[in-house]
Amino acid sequence: MAPRDPLLGTLKVCVLNLQSDGEIVTDINPHLASCCELLELVLRKGLQQPVLSLVHRDYWQCFEQITQQDTCGRLSALSLVVEQTRVCRKLLSAQGRGRYLLRLALSRQALPQFITHLLHTPRVLEWYSPEMSVLRNEAFLEPFMSLLLVLSHMDFKLNMENCSFLDESWILPVCETYEVVPCRELGMVLRYLSGRVFVLELIPGGQAHADKFICPGDIIDEINGTSLRNSKNGQAGVVLNRLKGCPLSISVLRWKAQDGTVYRPLIKFLQALRIENPTLQLGPVPAQQSAITERKTTPPQCLKEGRIVHIVQFLGKANIGMFGGKEVLQQAIPQVLRKNLPSKEVLLDLKETHLTCTDRSSAQELFEHHYPEISCVGRYSQPDFTIFAFCVADSPEIPQSTGFCCVALRASTIKECEEIVYRIATGFKHTEWFV
Repeated sequence: MAPRDPLLGTLKVCVLNLQSDGEIVTDINPHLASCCELLELVLRKGLQQPVLSLVHRDYWQCFEQITQQDTCGRLSALSLVVEQTRVCRKLLSAQGRGRYLLRLALSRQALPQFITHLLHTPRVLEWYSPEMSVLRNEAFLEPFMSLLLVLSHMDFKLNMENCSFLDESWILPVCETYEVVPCRELGMVLRYLSGRVFVLELIPGGQAHADKFICPGDIIDEINGTSLRNSKNGQAGVVLNRLKGCPLSISVLRWKAQDGTVYRPLIKFLQALRIENPTLQLGPVPAQQSAITERKTTPPQCLKEGRIVHIVQFLGKANIGMFGGKEVLQQAIPQVLRKNLPSKEVLLDLKETHLTCTDRSSAQELFEHHYPEISCVGRYSQPDFTIFAFCVADSPEIPQSTGFCCVALRASTIKECEEIVYRIATGFKHTEWFV
């Protein structure tokens, strides 16, 4: 039996999940960070540290070296990627630069070329252990290069300006840019902590307080293209004074993550700020943005016993045979839709251990399933990405089950559809799922 590397097996699953999400991969894709982290683990596996050196070697130095070894200019495209990484002022460590380079190489579909040239640079390849490294094991190298080739045919649209936290984390904060009209004073109280510019307070009467484009706890990342990463005390004020009377373009890193919780790498900083200023209150989502979001993306929901209950459309269910893996969903959902059953408005209650579906008009419970009964859950790839479904054993209490059925529902928005799929999938960790 051919040897297997667990990293490659997990990476393969992650790449397939990226493929199933659609043609374009953006920063909000839930599988992107995991895929990048696995690539990083492969590139670090077996990387040997130099003897009698205080410098810790990382895969960034490998990529940097292969372009320095090129004396004939054959690697001009790769050299540009390395140079763009090297000059980025928001990156302070080899880890951050390596992560930035990986994201940039994915965006430019250049990762296979980087690895190919690394393999043909003996002086650098020798840094890797033949016994441990994927790159020096022929049995592992071929499937790894095949996965890189798959990634190179995918369209990555990543925000390369949002890189100030790559030194610490693969999970990136919400990054937003605001255009501010020329004004005399922005009106913000700032605090410099670990080279970052935090907003502590908005001064009433200032432009920031009037426009509500930023709130306490947020970070000012850039002003008119000038990075404030690794800033010294007063540097933001110097930049703003230089631009007084000019329109401002301010890049803001939100304290709140995509899922609505505190962005995890910021927790220790916000705790430090609260120790200094116990009255610090993290600001809400800016009022203007909140109103737009509420109008456009807030799905219909209601509260039940303190929980959010989703109001969705029940489309029906159909028996799908003896196999209930996620691969059947794309065929099972059309099977339900072809029945042309009248849809019902229902309340989908995702509880801690199980879910229930209740007819909204009659209050009759249509079904209840514990998460271990659900074999897979996923979103339909067409036509509008709001239909989702899960497979469940027809008679889960009977060992000799007659097979599986597919239950299909429709959410009001794509975002709500994704949230429901994630919630069901995390309810039972062995459930297969995709979005």
